[in-house]
Amino acid sequence: MADECFGHPRLAAVYDALDPDRTDLDAYLLMVEEFGARRVLDIGCGTGVFALLLAGRGIEVTGVDPAAASIDVARAKPGADRVRWIRGDADDLPPLEADLATMTANVAQAITDPAAWRHTLRGAREALRPGGRLVFETRDPAARAWEEWTRGRSHRVTEVPGAGRVESWVELVEVRGPLVAFRWTYVFGADGQVLTSDSTLRFRERAEVGRDLAAAGFVLEEVRGAPDRPGRELVFVARRP
Repeated sequence: MADECFGHPRLAAVYDALDPDRTDLDAYLLMVEEFGARRVLDIGCGTGVFALLLAGRGIEVTGVDPAAASIDVARAKPGADRVRWIRGDADDLPPLEADLATMTANVAQAITDPAAWRHTLRGAREALRPGGRLVFETRDPAARAWEEWTRGRSHRVTEVPGAGRVESWVELVEVRGPLVAFRWTYVFGADGQVLTSDSTLRFRERAEVGRDLAAAGFVLEEVRGAPDRPGRELVFVARRP
């Protein structure tokens, strides 16, 4: 199931405004060029920011996400008719023969169940043409990013066009092995409604991800750092043989 911040219509509608800095996508855009990809599968496309950036560059894009509210937001954006939107999961896709499959931001870590993770990797492999690549990022557990997830560090107030004043913050709930749970709180100034979104991310070690990729039939080509968060993110580049 999708977290409330993606699945609740009111939260999905303000998601982009509350997270406007998407410079993290620049590295993915460069890899699309580096690998000469003309057909891309965006797994966990959310509100469609990356998919629409690609479509604007003439790339054939399929965006898949389990959250209906986020897909609805994506479909309402200018240029959305240039993207093929699918509500669902990566393990249930039509034949695509994609050159590149991506999981940006928290998508890979949000798949916490080991069986679901295996199914996602295998689904991505099936969606790729031979020689196609899968690229995704995950936070390096050694950086202990969750220690910064406090109200004091994250609290902000945003004026959202059409929605008014929205107050938001995140708080750590629990660290249990590789699983880190946290809660976002949103307060809408227009009517005082308070909504929360509980999330859990899985912090996988580099070697663990390598084993998972091999088990799914991928060849791990490279592990890169994320340019926007050096020393904190691992970017995996894997190829379907």
